[in-house]
Amino acid sequence: MPLQAFSQSKPLTLGVELELQLLSTNTYDLVESAEDLLRIVGRRDHPGEIKPEMTRSMIEISTSVQSGYQSLLGELRDIRGALLEAARFLNIAIAGGGTHPFQHWGERKIFDAPRFNHLSELYGYLAKQFTIFGQHVHIGCSGPDEALRLLHLFGRYIPQFIALTASSPMVQGFDTQFDSARLNSVFSFPLSGRAPYVLSWTDFGRFYNKMTGTGVVESMKDFYWDIRPKPEYGTIEIRVCDTPLTVEKAAALAGYVQSIARYLLVEAPFRPDEDDYLVYAFNRFQACRFGLDGQLVDPRTHERIRIGDDIVDTLARIEQHAIELGAEGACKAVRDSLAAGNDAQWIRQRYAAEKSLPEVVRQQSEFWAAGK
Repeated sequence: MPLQAFSQSKPLTLGVELELQLLSTNTYDLVESAEDLLRIVGRRDHPGEIKPEMTRSMIEISTSVQSGYQSLLGELRDIRGALLEAARFLNIAIAGGGTHPFQHWGERKIFDAPRFNHLSELYGYLAKQFTIFGQHVHIGCSGPDEALRLLHLFGRYIPQFIALTASSPMVQGFDTQFDSARLNSVFSFPLSGRAPYVLSWTDFGRFYNKMTGTGVVESMKDFYWDIRPKPEYGTIEIRVCDTPLTVEKAAALAGYVQSIARYLLVEAPFRPDEDDYLVYAFNRFQACRFGLDGQLVDPRTHERIRIGDDIVDTLARIEQHAIELGAEGACKAVRDSLAAGNDAQWIRQRYAAEKSLPEVVRQQSEFWAAGK
């Protein structure tokens, strides 16, 4: 498939995608109810999109294009309301979180759709192991070269986004000691990791043509990069975040991302540099393993800083941009979350108190429904 032209998009517009868990209200294990849920919710009016995902125990919700944090939050809450109404009809529950704490991948079934069946045939057991749950944030860009520039500038902040949304400490009943174990599953796929360092759409087109020429790549969907351009939308798509436990936290993260984007585009505090990627894998690992307590190496100064402290510094730098965008509430929620800890810490604390993973998942589902 030839590379699509980069669509017109209003700069700094927002869109969010969230992958969600479908749960039995008896066992709080995953339940294969995606087809039934999609059929029922499809009969009702709701904003955005609600779609199937790789396996039958998960769905994806997508917002429409939004100008800012408040409207994005409102739409996510409206989608949540439509889902909860349909879920009650089916006697199932819905939860956020980057992994289900005790489900076994071998019990999952692939959703019957051509692309998912193709991926299952191509990747074997990895397709079922991809029953993991992430948040994607889209940022509108004025053109393709700006999109590539912003993509590489955002590499500096990827550890922050991972640490803030980390919500996948448990896999198949065990604490992995990672705050975000979900990304270890993503890294199993070929063409994951970071995008190639090119700064013009012309050069990106040459790279894309080489890749499709090898037969390894058929479309942009085959790239599982941490951040990738999305030419059909005119956006870049940040893909490293676990699905938070509430849509409120998901919206706050998106508002924070939008504020950083404005800071990078308006103030241009630094230029992209390929050497920034020398510490990229280390910083990414630290965020996945230790969350907000991970160590980040600044690619320019080589100084080490705790990721949580780096977020505090970033919040100060972007404050005026958040005000201009109407994202003060998002940045306040991010700041508050630094004191409370990320969702991985919440899951561990609840398990320490309850000694029961089904009870933890039940509380996750109530947390998602209540939005607190």
